[in-house]
Amino acid sequence: MRLFLCEKPSQGKDIARVLGANEHRTGFCAGANLIVTWCIGHLLEAATPESYGDQYKRWSIEHLPIIPERWKVEVKTATAGQFKIIQNLLRDATEVVIATDADREGEMIAREILDACGYRGRIQRLWLSALNDASIRKALDTLRADLDTLPLYHAALARARADWLIGMNLSRLFTILGRRAGYDGVLSVGRVQTPTLQLVVHRDREISNFISEPYWAIDADMAARDRPFTAQWMPPQTATDSAGRCRDQRIAQDAAARLGGAREALVVSISTERVREPPPLPFDLSTLQETCSRQFGLDVQETLNVAQSLYETHKATTYPRSDSRYLPDSMFSNVPQVLDALLATDPSLKSLLVSLDRTQRSRAWDDSKVSAHHGIIPTLEPTNLARMSEKERSVYRLIRAHYLAQFLPHHEYDRTLATLTCGDLRLQAKGKQEKVHGWLSVLDGMRSDGDGTQEPTQQQVLPPLTQGSACSIERVELKSLKTLPPQHYTQGELIKAMKSIARMVSDPRLKQKLKETTGIGTEATRAGIIQGLIRRGYLIKQRQSLRASPSAFILIDAIPAAIADPATTALWEQALELIAERGMSLDTFVSKQSVWVAQLVREYANTSLPRISANSARPRSSRRTTTSVVKQ
Repeated sequence: MRLFLCEKPSQGKDIARVLGANEHRTGFCAGANLIVTWCIGHLLEAATPESYGDQYKRWSIEHLPIIPERWKVEVKTATAGQFKIIQNLLRDATEVVIATDADREGEMIAREILDACGYRGRIQRLWLSALNDASIRKALDTLRADLDTLPLYHAALARARADWLIGMNLSRLFTILGRRAGYDGVLSVGRVQTPTLQLVVHRDREISNFISEPYWAIDADMAARDRPFTAQWMPPQTATDSAGRCRDQRIAQDAAARLGGAREALVVSISTERVREPPPLPFDLSTLQETCSRQFGLDVQETLNVAQSLYETHKATTYPRSDSRYLPDSMFSNVPQVLDALLATDPSLKSLLVSLDRTQRSRAWDDSKVSAHHGIIPTLEPTNLARMSEKERSVYRLIRAHYLAQFLPHHEYDRTLATLTCGDLRLQAKGKQEKVHGWLSVLDGMRSDGDGTQEPTQQQVLPPLTQGSACSIERVELKSLKTLPPQHYTQGELIKAMKSIARMVSDPRLKQKLKETTGIGTEATRAGIIQGLIRRGYLIKQRQSLRASPSAFILIDAIPAAIADPATTALWEQALELIAERGMSLDTFVSKQSVWVAQLVREYANTSLPRISANSARPRSSRRTTTSVVKQ
């Protein structure tokens, strides 16, 4: 009997329908010599420390570190019935097709059950990027061999065991130390959650410690050939800071008075450059979460839930937990089917679809930038917009727009820079004039900055100017301004920071190494990490922004710097990728993590934390951090 093992009931029923397994029973669907069954997420979980010995029932530093010699798993109580069903089915299975989500966690969900049940038969892998019927049929025709995806399971096990070692040992250690210092609560430490929390704590301290400083600017309203424009005064370098802002009020006031008393300024140089912006790439999950946070105000978990619903329930878009914004070259042949499906879904697109160049192959199609998953795009089959919620339709249209943009012209505009002089004073005017609207037509006025979409910046169109021509000065405004602190993180911006952590690392060697990694966490886990920090009370939502709670500052100040350093966990993720690529073994990784955790326990076991009071949780200057990494 051939057994298909899926991740969720909805996914299993979709695959069963295509396979003709139409006999519905409790926990599975049956067909001719085949059965389709499903998990409900992870049916197994790592055993608690108590299962390794009664001595661990009491939290005590003397019993740390806890490092299992043989790792145990336990059946989750809530889903024990479904586990029993799968266990019984495996006894009669001669072949198993793993049909869980196409990522390392999906691999683990299936294979941990196969291992726990002692299954030793044939295994194949169904690798799905979409749950519409055509995609399922295509994947069924191209099943992967067992060994092709086995390393993903090892990487997932490595992740789970590293999380356990750090979470169980260091949470116990610092909770005990915190209680000695007067903190009555659990100080939860996590391999990914703590560096993520550090980002917010550091940002909040930057804001708290920020001292606003004054600077001055001058806008000059001018005219040439009876057409108005605005130019900005360019202060001398002797009066500016590193950002080019004038910090000397007297010099700014003198310049404003002289410009106000003058009648005209002369154009000394002018240049115009034609800029061609390619369409924005399709979304990966992080970019979709960031964009929906900014554009729709959605929580990152809410965006993931919506994207998952578009994939599973509506079959409208492809696999959402993707870390790539590119598409395989082979998918270019599917363009006519996708566009036909979009038209059938929404007939109002007819005039737009007629204008598309279906032969245009944008930068999105690039095999070299696609690994396990590709960008999130519409599927090959029509969907029903009326059955979607308002949020689902908004996210779907955003995904659809980024796909349609690939077949529209580049957005083109002329960027003009003019330099003027009035005596020894210099001014600069910038202009922008659109020449080809291009792909902007499908994004409803939203602009792409390469990482998502944002509101366009309003820029003036300069009048025709020539070198040596005179422009009248109509009005001069001296503006007294102040430097502003950085903004608090939104959930979308925190997702972006987690992904692009290399930007926050100063060490050149480490920065270069991190540029090719996935950053903190994965596409599938980042939203859950943020929600977990909110749920534990470490992060507080204030409208659209996130703030660190007093306990967050206590925790970050208490733990080893390397645990909170984002670079550390980013390198751990790189090590997990090496395991998935057969460049490092599971045992090597876990062994090194065990040694490191034991070292941290020894180092901090006798530490006395500062006495904790209400004032001790206030934001303070960030301490210097160091990095300790898994040797690779």
